[in-house]
Amino acid sequence: MLIGVPKEVHREERRVAATPDSAERLQKLGYSVAVETGAGAAAQFTDEAYREAGAEIVEEARDLWQKADIVLKVRGPEPHPALGLHESEMLKDNGHLISFIWPAQNEDLMGRLRARNGTILAMDTIPRISRAQKCDALSSMANIAGYRAVVEATNRFGRFFGGQTTAAGNVPPAKIMVIGAGVSGLSAIGAGARMGAIVRAFDTRPEVRQQVESLGAEFLELAFEEDGSGEGGYAKVMSEEFIKAEMDLFAHQAMEVDVIITTALIPGKPAPRLITAGMVESMQDGSVIVDLAAEQGGNCELTVPGDVAVRHGVSIIGYTDLPSRMATQSSQLYANNLWYLLDDLTPEKDGQIFVNMEDDLIRGATVIRNGDVTWPPPAPAVTPIPAPPPATEEPGEDPPEKGLHDGIKSVITMLIGGAILYGIGLYAPTSFMVHFTIFVLSCFVGWQVIWNVTPALHTPLMSVTNAISGIVIVGPLLMVSNSSTVITVLATAAIVIATINIAGGFVVTQRMLQMFRKS
Repeated sequence: MLIGVPKEVHREERRVAATPDSAERLQKLGYSVAVETGAGAAAQFTDEAYREAGAEIVEEARDLWQKADIVLKVRGPEPHPALGLHESEMLKDNGHLISFIWPAQNEDLMGRLRARNGTILAMDTIPRISRAQKCDALSSMANIAGYRAVVEATNRFGRFFGGQTTAAGNVPPAKIMVIGAGVSGLSAIGAGARMGAIVRAFDTRPEVRQQVESLGAEFLELAFEEDGSGEGGYAKVMSEEFIKAEMDLFAHQAMEVDVIITTALIPGKPAPRLITAGMVESMQDGSVIVDLAAEQGGNCELTVPGDVAVRHGVSIIGYTDLPSRMATQSSQLYANNLWYLLDDLTPEKDGQIFVNMEDDLIRGATVIRNGDVTWPPPAPAVTPIPAPPPATEEPGEDPPEKGLHDGIKSVITMLIGGAILYGIGLYAPTSFMVHFTIFVLSCFVGWQVIWNVTPALHTPLMSVTNAISGIVIVGPLLMVSNSSTVITVLATAAIVIATINIAGGFVVTQRMLQMFRKS
């Protein structure tokens, strides 16, 4: 089957659905790949790069659509400005289309696609299950949008994000408030904290607190007991009392912070209004608001979708194409998401697509199959975790309690050990007894130390002790120049073994420490 990758016609859309790397990997699944000329130019992927990857370059968009058995896009089909017809009309009968569709908001588009008797998979309906994370294009794009939101804020903000002390004076760090700690919110938190800003974050879901704090931000809390966790990792609509307390918090923070980044969305509903005109007016001149929910109406009352509005000296950024502003990176991630989905859709790796409606991932993504609307999908089946069986005590005798008998055994053991040491001491030289006693005590202490350390720490502990035990190298170094050949050979062997202990111990320890360091 032939996979076609047309050039996006949406205004200011720079992304492309396949990169030269993903095109090469798609061919390994058995597919042929054709790319419209100039499709990847805005994302810094040339036609020549696609040719080198084995893809065919097609000059005309109409030819590409009519030849392709599977069309990969970023945006859903739209009216083609050059051809004067809707892209959906060029889809091959019984063909396949994979792109963002947004079926709940696009009834007209769903009707057009249904008329083509094709099979449509929407990247925005990928279910939020563990095995589908590799195909989760919403998260991939949200991650980029959160990072880009901070970049756009720095462009509009008139100071450093990180504090500085210079001969010309002190520069305080910027204060950022992020509303919503989903994928885009966490990305914005991480980017802002890395730039040195003081970051605060709010979310209605208490379980995200640890994620927020692990990125170096302060988690803002309300003295209000209500859980905002909804289905699929999104937030739910909160009670009126909670919303009032939430708005009071935002109003207080708006007067303190320099930058507000909003990411709050509720599936199937317009974006909630969280920043009022009064809050904007209370912010300091030069402050910035980045509204990531602008495409769904915006979290700020004064947001202008697709543009930057300046109100009361505050810049309100309502861009709806933040991932597209990092087209190279977003195209790479989106192309990877598509490749993983096609990998699942091609079980035999023979270039033949198989839409398995028994697979939760594929069923969730499929919104139209052979002209029949299959959206919304049923909720994915969740296998309940079986409850642990109740602990039952086996009938039998009670374990014997430690008592006088165990104490007598310990005393006898110590007496026998002491007698052995005394017997050795009668005949052994004094210097031997001193060293032998130290040896016995060190074995006992070492055994006790290892015995009482949790098994999870055995590897780093042993690697360090191996390195420390290399101190015995001092002995063979002193003996290696002995006149006896046998002693010299043994001393050399001891030096080699001790060196392995020292070097290996520190190398293993260093590798384990690297696991706990941020990249």
